[in-house]
Amino acid sequence: MRTARLLSLVLFLILGPGAAPPALAETAAGDAGSASGGAGSRLETIVLGTGCFWGAEKFMGQLPGVVDIEVGYANGDDTVPGNYEAVLAHERALREGKTTKRNHAEVAKVTFDPDQVSLEAVLARFWEIHDPTQVDRQGPDVGSNYRSAIYTYNDEQQRVARRSRAVYEQALAEAGVGSINTEIAPLRVYHRAEEYHQDYRKKHPVGECGLRPTGVRYPLTNAEK
Repeated sequence: MRTARLLSLVLFLILGPGAAPPALAETAAGDAGSASGGAGSRLETIVLGTGCFWGAEKFMGQLPGVVDIEVGYANGDDTVPGNYEAVLAHERALREGKTTKRNHAEVAKVTFDPDQVSLEAVLARFWEIHDPTQVDRQGPDVGSNYRSAIYTYNDEQQRVARRSRAVYEQALAEAGVGSINTEIAPLRVYHRAEEYHQDYRKKHPVGECGLRPTGVRYPLTNAEK
């Protein structure tokens, strides 16, 4: 990527703007991750918050068709630092009334091959591995940093996410479970988590996160898988 940018700059300086390939700068969304993979690739990415991101990484990674997962912090106020200690400190400040700035959520950035698994099937797994009816918590993990969230890269992902929420809400209602409180919004800010958080359950298989699923299955048909 850097080589391509350097070549673009050299061509621009020697031959003029008419010879320069497309823009050199990447957008903020491009830095955070793309909804599609590189040239010739149909990979897609979506960012999901299910509370503790160790559990999200583990359970989303077990879904066939998911090719990569990275954990991080997303969609807090731009001025809130994107690291573990800062997120915990900011949550304490929120509880103590010392700030009103929105905190980041712990998230998993899930990259998948849509030829192997649909976005709806990815979201079905998301709904099933945690309790989306809880507000700013998952089980014993309490705080807005543990909120249930779907952060999208484009309008189509928004449409599918909202449709899947309606489907799962109906399934929860039929099971006598409460209403969904999951935030669905475009991804604005994303920070990659520290290296020791990446692949955490592979490094430390003993232990658990605070994920407390409802036990209600998402009604996914074979055509949607």
